[in-house]
Amino acid sequence: MKNTKLALGLAVIAIGFTSCKDEKAAQAEKKVDTYVMYVDSLGNVTAEDARENWEGIEASYQLRSGEAEAAIADLKDNTEAQARLDASRAKYEALKAKIEAENAAAEVAATAPNTKQQMRNALFGEGKMGEDMNFSWVNAANIHNVYQQFVHTVEDNKDKYSREDWDEIKLMYEALDSRKNTVEKEGLSSEDNRKIAGLKTKFAPMYTLNRMGAKSGEMKRAKE
Repeated sequence: MKNTKLALGLAVIAIGFTSCKDEKAAQAEKKVDTYVMYVDSLGNVTAEDARENWEGIEASYQLRSGEAEAAIADLKDNTEAQARLDASRAKYEALKAKIEAENAAAEVAATAPNTKQQMRNALFGEGKMGEDMNFSWVNAANIHNVYQQFVHTVEDNKDKYSREDWDEIKLMYEALDSRKNTVEKEGLSSEDNRKIAGLKTKFAPMYTLNRMGAKSGEMKRAKE
């Protein structure tokens, strides 16, 4: 009778031990599944969202990766699980490399000089003119000086400008002319108006000739 009870007790212990091992294995499989599904889910995240939230993504990845790596030890036959783990790791590393490359490119672009803004700064003064082409800061008191700086700067750099530069200069010049029409009604002196007319007379042929020259030069270089 005692032997029967002992056998039954050992059987219960064995069943409990097996059950415990099965539960640990199930938990391990679940952690591997969670890791794999997380990496797969990153494929549905847009590149922009991934870049903006990369620190959070990386932290979540490291947590799930660590849990999955630890769980592998609880699997008796972990060959398949390890293969899934390795495949997901490779997938993640490829995504990480892509995001890091895009971030690096974005940083370079952010620090690269804006040639159009540099030109605007030279023609009108540092920070006075942006992409919006807002000339509200030009008034009857300063418009002659604005024209003077614009035309003289163009004259000093006329041999350096490309055809695209000349097109940009023409847009800014026409916008300045439009502002002059408003300023004339706000008390522009006849003396300043006369001086501005002289500067405009100087600019027109300089623009025409040099833009033609820049275009011809580009065509010649293209043929070569």
